[in-house]
Amino acid sequence: MIAIKLRPVGKKKQISYRVAVMEKKSKLVGKFIEDLGWYNAHTDKFGINAARAAYWVGVGAQPTATVHNILVDAKILTGSKIALQKKSKQSKEPAAAIQPQSSAALAPDQPAA
Repeated sequence: MIAIKLRPVGKKKQISYRVAVMEKKSKLVGKFIEDLGWYNAHTDKFGINAARAAYWVGVGAQPTATVHNILVDAKILTGSKIALQKKSKQSKEPAAAIQPQSSAALAPDQPAA
């Protein structure tokens, strides 16, 4: 399966990415099929070859979530962006909603009247 992924390039703490078409299970620093452009995460700027990106999406290449959001910003794909941060599985209930137990349940050793 073909995917459109970000390949890291550059130095530590100054990393930028190349947008590349490659096999989904291949390593990021391995071989790639085609280079589509670049993305700088520090400045949120990017440059994409729109015609080639539209071609690869048209033939079935699946972009990763970040690449999908870049393609939506570049108006190559239509639709909404994909949320990158996962939402917490725990429900956020207010502490006031929890009711304390009755006093009879707290002291079971006292005889019943």
